[in-house]
Amino acid sequence: MAILRMDNVGIVVDDLEAAVAFFGELGMELEGKAQIEGIWADQTVGLDGVRCDIAMMRTPDGHSRLELAKYHNPAAISSGPHNPPHNTLGMHRVMFAVDDIEDVVARLRTHGAELVGELARFENSYRLCYVRGPEGIIVALAEQLN
Repeated sequence: MAILRMDNVGIVVDDLEAAVAFFGELGMELEGKAQIEGIWADQTVGLDGVRCDIAMMRTPDGHSRLELAKYHNPAAISSGPHNPPHNTLGMHRVMFAVDDIEDVVARLRTHGAELVGELARFENSYRLCYVRGPEGIIVALAEQLN
């Protein structure tokens, strides 16, 4: 038996509204918000007394989603250095295809995003960059060239 699809990627944040605004600026749509708590939540994540707010964001094509979570109990903890470099072990970025990378970067900067490196060109295929958004989340952007 194989998986059916990838349903969502979860990101724990401290400022849920800022994260929703940031990913909304990328063109993601807010699918809904909910408060998560109860024994089922405790059992699923392996913590006691879980209470968190989530916002589910959907890509415009409807194929991918991000679950943004703000933990109230137990409080979120930092797993390592803030703004770790790209070669840090573990999952640390989400990549989105965009149609105008310079416009997207400019709009994300209004939400505090900063380029991690610089806007680069890969052969005649892509223009690429990494931006650091809220909570230090690294978002990769790729504009396919014709």
